[in-house]
Amino acid sequence: MSTLHPRLDYSRLSADLFKKYLDFAMAFRMDETLALLVDIRASQLNGCAFCLDMHVKQARLHGERELRLHHVAIWRESPLFTPKERAALAWTEALTRIEPTGISDAAYAEAREHFSEEELSELTFRVVAINGWNRLNVAFRNPPGSKDKMLGLDKAGLS
Repeated sequence: MSTLHPRLDYSRLSADLFKKYLDFAMAFRMDETLALLVDIRASQLNGCAFCLDMHVKQARLHGERELRLHHVAIWRESPLFTPKERAALAWTEALTRIEPTGISDAAYAEAREHFSEEELSELTFRVVAINGWNRLNVAFRNPPGSKDKMLGLDKAGLS
């Protein structure tokens, strides 16, 4: 097993872009539990160890149950998620793993059953945001837990 070493500090080297992207990512008004489930699932799909670690810790600090966190990877089979959470996770997967044919009408219809147009727009921007963070951290190998103290995630007790 190899230990990842960061390649470069994009937040310092592109400080203005980082600040603007962070402002964008912090502008969401959606339910925090739903947002964290989306962030966790996209990070799992993208293999982003830094983001997965961070969002699991944030979810625990937000009061999320440990078993639900373990079940995010198997959400389709798990009884622990509401229909709205399932729709959000399905939409996250569809946007994170875009098929060559695009997003199907069925995927869109399923999401619209549970989200208003405004909510679905915001959810889609959330998925866009986490996919961007995932790509930055995968590209530059930001190690999991490396910013816990700065982000207050050490309080999650998950070291």
